[in-house]
Amino acid sequence: MHGPSDWDVAVVGAGAAGMMCAAQAGRRGRRVLLIDHYGRLGEKIRISGGGRCNFTNLHCSPRNFLSQNPDFCRSALARYTPADFIALAERHGIRYHEKTLGQLFCDESAQRIIDLLKSECDDGDVQWRRPCAVESVMREGDRYVLAIGREMHRTQSLVIATGGLSVSKIGATPYGYRIAEQFGLKVVPPRPGLVPLTFDAQMLARYGDLSGVAVDAEISCNGGRFREHLLFTHRGLSGPAILQISSYWRSGDDLVIDLLPGRDAQAWLLSERASSMLLPNLLAQVLPKRLAQAWSEAEASAKPLNQLSTAALRELAHKLHHWPVRPSGTLGYNKAEVTLGGVDTDGLSSRTMEAKAVPGLYFIGEVVDVTGHLGGFNFQWAWASGHAAGLAA
Repeated sequence: MHGPSDWDVAVVGAGAAGMMCAAQAGRRGRRVLLIDHYGRLGEKIRISGGGRCNFTNLHCSPRNFLSQNPDFCRSALARYTPADFIALAERHGIRYHEKTLGQLFCDESAQRIIDLLKSECDDGDVQWRRPCAVESVMREGDRYVLAIGREMHRTQSLVIATGGLSVSKIGATPYGYRIAEQFGLKVVPPRPGLVPLTFDAQMLARYGDLSGVAVDAEISCNGGRFREHLLFTHRGLSGPAILQISSYWRSGDDLVIDLLPGRDAQAWLLSERASSMLLPNLLAQVLPKRLAQAWSEAEASAKPLNQLSTAALRELAHKLHHWPVRPSGTLGYNKAEVTLGGVDTDGLSSRTMEAKAVPGLYFIGEVVDVTGHLGGFNFQWAWASGHAAGLAA
């Protein structure tokens, strides 16, 4: 018989990955303790996807993830697929729908996903401690000892599922990185991901009045390329295309924006070279009027088209497809959807998520240096990594 403080598995962090892991371990007959410091269960799930939770993506593949080791995620993703989570959701009677690009959302509230995970944990007889903080972790022989207030809990396996630094207002902390470093694991320096970008004063003077203007655009930077909507804000740029490319952008880099994706701007402009029309008026045929005016004033000529040389029109066409924009920064972790970086995957088993040099210590979910694109991929990583550790811990 186990004493009241002895566990087979302790999971720290009751988010998507933590609850998935605890449920899997509990259903294997392991005695599981799930600990979380935040008062509301699954808060990041609850606010995700506009309250509907984009819980997976039909087209999930390793290509949708960033990491210093791009192949690390392959094993877990292959062994727990979107179809697996969809089947789980259907067993719990969750209705869902597909939006663009394979994104699946709940028809009802994201609370249904939280309830699903809580029910799965209950089925595995998972025991809870929340809200409470783990004040210290020590290794004694082949067990870990966790101090929670006046309680001491001993566990054979310890799973860290505490997430990253994104959305600090709902309890995000660097706790998982500190535990990794305590036990000698390297941490890839974290930074905000899937986050709006800001303009400096000069760019805001040119484009700050465009707040609320959206345009279909293709944006590239450092090997990333996305075609989705770009949104101008009073601080800079946002929208799905910007959130996606923000994970590839580094301070000092230019974004390259194609304002007319799928259109031959050069052929179009040359076909209009006899026109006395001003460029802003022509561009307003294919771009929002305010953007056409501001872009023309800042980047092009005020002359009528018939006063521009063929070379000048070709240069304009090139800039419409390759507009270099240099953001000044990001809106930081409070506006970021995910955290890039985290526990270095070189120190983890890709099959079990266990630390190679520290038996019984596991890291899963956002705390690991695996970050998905926008569109349900980070939830799929939470399910897959939590499942992998839950089968092993």
